[in-house]
Amino acid sequence: MTEKRLSFKEMCAKFDVTPRTLRYYEYIELLTPEKEGRARFYGPRELARMTLILRGRRFGFALEDIRQWLLIYEKEGTHAQMREWVALADRQMEELRQQRAQLDETMAELQRLRDDTAKTLA
Repeated sequence: MTEKRLSFKEMCAKFDVTPRTLRYYEYIELLTPEKEGRARFYGPRELARMTLILRGRRFGFALEDIRQWLLIYEKEGTHAQMREWVALADRQMEELRQQRAQLDETMAELQRLRDDTAKTLA
C-alpha cells in the first residue's frame, strides 16, 4: 500500500496556512515536496516536518532556528536533535520570561497613567 500524499491545496487546508506560506517554507528549504510536473505532493515526512515547523512558530522560534534544528535530525539523528531542542527550548523560555517582564512593566505603567488621568477627571 502506498503512503498517503497530500496535494498543495490539501496541505494548505490541513495546516490552515496560505499558499504563500507553504511556498515560502519550500523556498527556504523547510519542506521539499515531491514534484510531478507542476504539481506538488507531501508525504508523511513533510507532514511531520510541517507539524514541527508550526509548533516551533507557535513557541516563537525563528524559522532559521527551526530549519537548523530539522537539519540536525537528517545529519546527526534523533538524540542530537533532542539535545539541540532542549538547548533551543531553554533559550526560548528565557526570551519569553524577559518579554513577560517587559509586558508586566508596560501594563503597570499604563495602569498608573490611566489611574492618574481618571483622578484628574474626578
